[in-house]
Amino acid sequence: MQRFYFDHNATTPVLHEVLEALIPVMAEDFGNASSIHQHGQRARQRLDEARAGTAALLSSSAREIVFTSGGTEADNLAIFGIARGRHVVTTAIEHPAVLNACGQLDATFVRPDANGIVDPDAVRRAIRNDTALVSVMHVNNEIGTVQPIAELARVAHEAGVTFHSDGVQAAGRLPVDVNALGVDLYSISGHKLYAPKGAGALFVRRGVAVAPMLYGGRHEQQRRAGTENVPGCFALGLACKSALRDFGAEAARVTALHDRLEAGVLKYVPDVRIVSGGAPR
Repeated sequence: MQRFYFDHNATTPVLHEVLEALIPVMAEDFGNASSIHQHGQRARQRLDEARAGTAALLSSSAREIVFTSGGTEADNLAIFGIARGRHVVTTAIEHPAVLNACGQLDATFVRPDANGIVDPDAVRRAIRNDTALVSVMHVNNEIGTVQPIAELARVAHEAGVTFHSDGVQAAGRLPVDVNALGVDLYSISGHKLYAPKGAGALFVRRGVAVAPMLYGGRHEQQRRAGTENVPGCFALGLACKSALRDFGAEAARVTALHDRLEAGVLKYVPDVRIVSGGAPR
């Protein structure tokens, strides 16, 4: 029986070229990237390659990339690293990694409109004098709506507030330029773009001070203690490079599949309504 997989928003299979490149890294470059001997420096080189590949996908500099264990940790590092003990503005339709983290703080949850789009004016009204952070996801993980991130970032910056976006569902699917978007912090996860689980990254704009959640060694520019997962980070960097290389063709392929499926459902299934059909998705 032939089987088909339709759950890529939850997790993707590991890209074959990533898997092929990952095996020798796991077998041969097993050193601690903080060690000064040859094995450690080989691991450090792989980590540097990974950082450069990840940065390229986001149009950032390599030094602005902090590796994490995934999107959830990246979101939590952004939120608690900026707003621990302070007020945060987010939305009612965020991923649980953001909703539940903000739920531990003094948070205002802005509701979207009927199409699932967050109104920048609603965010502006929610910002207080003590607001430290605004966090709005780039692409919704359930209905696929694309938020006006650049405009939302401007609203936050006009009030002197740091802006974070959970880009887990956007990276590799949409062009992402963190400078054009104006975000201060941006989260991604490897297993959403054909890398293994257990590796993610947080873009931290140069000059933005993020307090660590984990305390230990001086890893990741003292922002995330713990020996780096070199194979996982390497696979993430390689998957980011592949996504950047193949973006145009892959976007066209997936868009055609989406349009074909949606048109077929509307044609053959009665009383169907496309959720957020009037919004960018």
